[in-house]
Amino acid sequence: MDFEQLRTFLEVSRLKSFSRAAEKLGVTQPAISAQIRSLENEAGARLFDRDGGKVTFTAAGRLFEPFAEHCLQVHSHIMVAIGELHRSPRGEISVSANEATSLYVLPTVFAQFKKQYTRVNLSIVRADRAKSLEAVLNREVDFGIVSLPVKDPRLLVDIIHKDELALVIPKSHILASRDQIKFAEILQYPLLLPKHGRQREQINDLFRNHDVQPRVTMEVDSSELLKRLIGAGLGMGFLPRTNVREDERNGLLKSLKVDGVRLNRELALVFRKDKTLTRAAHAFLEIATGRARPMAAPTTKSR
Repeated sequence: MDFEQLRTFLEVSRLKSFSRAAEKLGVTQPAISAQIRSLENEAGARLFDRDGGKVTFTAAGRLFEPFAEHCLQVHSHIMVAIGELHRSPRGEISVSANEATSLYVLPTVFAQFKKQYTRVNLSIVRADRAKSLEAVLNREVDFGIVSLPVKDPRLLVDIIHKDELALVIPKSHILASRDQIKFAEILQYPLLLPKHGRQREQINDLFRNHDVQPRVTMEVDSSELLKRLIGAGLGMGFLPRTNVREDERNGLLKSLKVDGVRLNRELALVFRKDKTLTRAAHAFLEIATGRARPMAAPTTKSR
């Protein structure tokens, strides 16, 4: 019984599929089957029932799962403890965030971090809010940066950016000579909306609270595309002020205040509560949040 077999077992249990586990781990399906057979021989019991393409736990497999997780956590703690003998952070940190956050928030954080920690590689996984949270929970990335609220009890949440949504129009718009409009005036013009996500929820709530329907002309799944369509004169739309600051300076877009409307936006860095932070991850957390914090020593858990 080795750690690779335990990782394979947990991947099969998570994906409920030998073929998907093989794809995720970058090996062949026969290799996955061989590892599971070896593990079952070592345990002296079948761990999975295989009925066609469906994979489910046996009673022994269900009993085995928490012990497999514990063994891998202990292994991780050992490797982290050894790695911490090196004073200088090194290794790799992965962060999942959506397109706009990757373009307008993370570059400053990454630049500051790389200036201090040149031996750490940083990677951005561009994904929407739901997939970023899923990637953190599945331990596929170290951190996620998503809009609040986040209520999953398995996650720690640190606010790193505060902003607000502004009503954005092209400079050629008839309202471009004004700085503020009444809410009812929005209903007179075509509106571009994000297809989904926290910002769409906030905009939906805004119009629902006023008991009106906007003139939606298009829904898009990219904030950058939304901004470009506004600039092309296809309509107005709500975007974070951070995303349009440079476009306003360049005279391409104009943001308007809407009487009685304030749509706040808070971005948070999230990670698993049970995650053991390396020195590199700990340093990134401090820079991203702007707060120093003690670094916890690796501990093991009993079950």
